[in-house]
Amino acid sequence: MLVAVLLPFIIAIFIPFLSKWKDKLHPGFFVTIVPAVIFIYFARFLGTGFEPVVQEYSWIPSLDMNMVFHLDGLSLLFVLLISGIGALVAFYSIFYLHKSEQLGHFYVYFLIFMGSMLGVVLSDNIFALYSFWEFTSLSSFLLIGFWNYKKESRYGALKSMLITVFGGLSLLGALIFMSVLTNTTSIQGMIDQQQLILNSEYFPLILGLLLLGAFTKSAQFPFHIWLPDAMEAPTPVSAYLHSATMVKAGLYLVARYSPMLSANEWFFIIVSSAGIVTLCWGSYMAVRQTDLKGILAFSTISQLGMIMAMLGFGTEAALFGAVFHILNHATFKGSLFMIAGIVDHEAGTRDIRKLGGLMTYMPMTATLAVLASFSMAGVPLPFLNGFYSKEMFFEASLHLESAGTDISGFLQSAIPYLAVFGSIFTFVYSMYFFFGTFRGKPQLDELPKKPHEAPWGMLVSPIILVAGVIIIGIFPNLVNGSFIAHAADAVNGASLKPKDIYFWHGFIPPFIMSLAVVVFGTILALSRKIWQPVYRVVPGVLSMNKVYDGAVDRIESYSATITKGYMNGSLGRYMRLILAAIIIITFAFMAVTGGFTIDTSNVAQITAPEILVAVTMVIAAIGTVLTNNRIAAILILGVVGYGLSMLFVLYRAPDLALTQLIVETVTVALFLLVFYHLPKLKKKDEPMSTKALNLIISIGFGAMMTMVAISSHSSKFFDPISQYFIDNSYKLGGGDNIVNVILVDFRGLDTLFEIVVLGLAAMAIFALIRLRKSKGEE
Repeated sequence: MLVAVLLPFIIAIFIPFLSKWKDKLHPGFFVTIVPAVIFIYFARFLGTGFEPVVQEYSWIPSLDMNMVFHLDGLSLLFVLLISGIGALVAFYSIFYLHKSEQLGHFYVYFLIFMGSMLGVVLSDNIFALYSFWEFTSLSSFLLIGFWNYKKESRYGALKSMLITVFGGLSLLGALIFMSVLTNTTSIQGMIDQQQLILNSEYFPLILGLLLLGAFTKSAQFPFHIWLPDAMEAPTPVSAYLHSATMVKAGLYLVARYSPMLSANEWFFIIVSSAGIVTLCWGSYMAVRQTDLKGILAFSTISQLGMIMAMLGFGTEAALFGAVFHILNHATFKGSLFMIAGIVDHEAGTRDIRKLGGLMTYMPMTATLAVLASFSMAGVPLPFLNGFYSKEMFFEASLHLESAGTDISGFLQSAIPYLAVFGSIFTFVYSMYFFFGTFRGKPQLDELPKKPHEAPWGMLVSPIILVAGVIIIGIFPNLVNGSFIAHAADAVNGASLKPKDIYFWHGFIPPFIMSLAVVVFGTILALSRKIWQPVYRVVPGVLSMNKVYDGAVDRIESYSATITKGYMNGSLGRYMRLILAAIIIITFAFMAVTGGFTIDTSNVAQITAPEILVAVTMVIAAIGTVLTNNRIAAILILGVVGYGLSMLFVLYRAPDLALTQLIVETVTVALFLLVFYHLPKLKKKDEPMSTKALNLIISIGFGAMMTMVAISSHSSKFFDPISQYFIDNSYKLGGGDNIVNVILVDFRGLDTLFEIVVLGLAAMAIFALIRLRKSKGEE
C-alpha cells in the first residue's frame, strides 16, 4: 500500500520530462496507467471474504509516529473510486486538453492530488492523514487555478484554499485533542477508546473542530460557496474533484469517526441538520444557475448534503444508503461533468440559455445525459442506480432513532418533509440540465460554433461510467456483497445485518415519497419560468459569497493598515522591533520558568589575567561602535574575537581556542575583503529619542544574552548530557578526544550541515568578489 500511495508522487517527478515530447505523444497516456495499475491492485481485495489489512512502516519511531495504512471496507470503496475515476478522467483529459496547454503542470498537480487522496483514505496515523489532507487542499488549489490567466480561476482557487485550509486547521486541533486524550496517534486506537473521548470535558470542542474540518471540505452549508467557483477549473478537474475525491474527503472523515462519535446525540443533531439543509439549499439554488457546470456544482452540494444527512442519522439503513450513494453519485455525476465538458468543447458554450436541441447533433452524448441525469433525479426505473440509494434515503428518514430531547424530536418529525422537498428540486434541476441542453429548438445562431458529436476518445469515459449506472441498477447486489456491505460495516463499527437490494418493495412510504417527488418535480419543471422570480425574494440580495468577500476584504484592509504601521522601509526600525520582541519573549519565558537563577558553585576562579582580557574585550566592543572608519571597526571587532580565544586558553580549552582563532581570522579577512568595496561609513543624524531607544535595546539585549548564559549554567531542568559523552565517547566513538567524537560522531549531521552552510557562504562571497562592474558601466 505504501507503493500505491507513493506511486503518483514518484511518477509526477518524471512528468515534466515526458511533457517535452507532448507533440509526439500526449503525456496523459502515461498518467492514465498510474491510477489503472492502482485500481487493479486494490480490485483484488473485492469479494465476500474480505478482511481488513494493516501495513506499518517506520516513520518517526522516537515520537511513536509510524506510517500505518489501514484498508477496510470504507477505505477500499474510496480507493477504488479515486483510482477508477482517476483513470477515466486522465484518459478523458487527453482529448479535452489541447497539446498547447501546460500539460506538464496539469498532470503533476493531478498526480499529487491523487496520491494525497489515497493517503487520506488509507492512513491510520492522524498526522499522516492531516499531512495528506492539506496536500489535497494545496494540489486542488493548483488544479482549480490551472488557467491562471483567468481572473475567475484565480478567485475560485484562492477561495477553495482559504476555506478548506481553515477547516484543515480545525481538524488538526481535533486530532491533537484526541491524540492527547487517548495517548495514541492511531485512528483505530482512538475508536477503541470511544468512551474516554465521549466522557471527556473537551468532547464538545473535539466534535465541533472535527465537523468544521469535514463540513468545509465537503461543501456543507454555509461553507458550500467555494464549490461553484471551483467550476472555473478545466472539466476533467471538476469531474474528478467533485464527483469522487476532494468533496468526498469530508464525508470520509465523518464516516471514519462515526463509530466513535455517533453515540452522542449532538452528532445526530449537527450532522443531520447540516446535511438536510445543504440538500435543500443546494438543490433549490441549482435551478437558478445558467451555466451547465454551475448546475452540476450545486447538484453536487445537494447530493453531498444527502449523504452527510444519512451519516448523521446513524441507523443501519442510513449508513448502508450513505455508502451506496457515494458509489452511485460518483458514477452519474462524473459522467455528467464529462458531458458538460463535451457540450462546451463541441458547442463552444456552457450557457444553457444558448443551448437546446443538441440531441439532433449529439445523439450519443444526449443518450448518456438522459441516463445519468435521470439516475441523479432518482427516477424510479429498475436500471438506474440513483433510485435505489434515493429510496434508501427516504426509508432512513422515516425511521430515525430519537434520543427524546426536543431538538431531536423536532428533527425526527421535520426531516422526512425536508428530504422530499430537497429531492423535488433535485428532480427539477436534473430535468433542467437534460431538457434545457438536448431538447427544444436549436439556437445555432447563439452558439460560437456548430455543434457536432464528440470524438470517441471523449466518449469512452462517460460511456463506462453510465454503463456503471446501468449495471449497478440492474445487478445492485453485484457490488453489495463485494464491497458496499464491507464499507457499511466499517462506518457502523460492527457488522450489519445482510441487506439485499432490489427494485420493487411494494407501495410502501419510501416509494410513495419517490412518486411524489416525480409528480411535484414534473409540475415545477414544466412551470419553471413561472415561479423563477421567487429567487429575487429568496435568497434575493443575500449571499454567503458577500459575507466571504467582505471578510476577506476587511482582513486585507486591516492587515495593510497594521503592516503600514511598522513597515515603513526603515531597516533600523525593523531591527529594533525584532530585538525588542526577542528580549520581551525571552525574559518572559525565563520569568515563568524560573530562569533567573544564578548559581556560582562549580565554576572556575577568576584571576587578574582573565579580568584584563575581559576589560580589553569590553573596550574593543565599545570602540567598534564609536569609530567612524569601517575598516577600523572590523579590526577592533577582531580584538573581541581574539580575546575570546585568549579566555579559552586561560581556561584550558586549547581545541576551542584554536577553532575560535581560525574562525576569527577567516571572518576578519572576509569582512575586510567585502567591506573594502562598500561606501564609507557615515553617522546618521537621528533624534535623541531614537538614540535613547537604541541604547535601551542594546543594553537590554546584552543583559538578556548575559542572563541566558548564566541561566544555562545555573538552571538544571534536566540531567546534563555531558556525563553521557564522557561515558560513551571512547566506547561508542572510538576516540580519546571527547570534543572530536562529539562533533564527528554524536553530532555528525550537525557538523555536516554547518560545513554546508559555511560552503554556501564561501560560494556567495566568491560570487560577490567576481561580481565587479566593468569599466564604464553605471
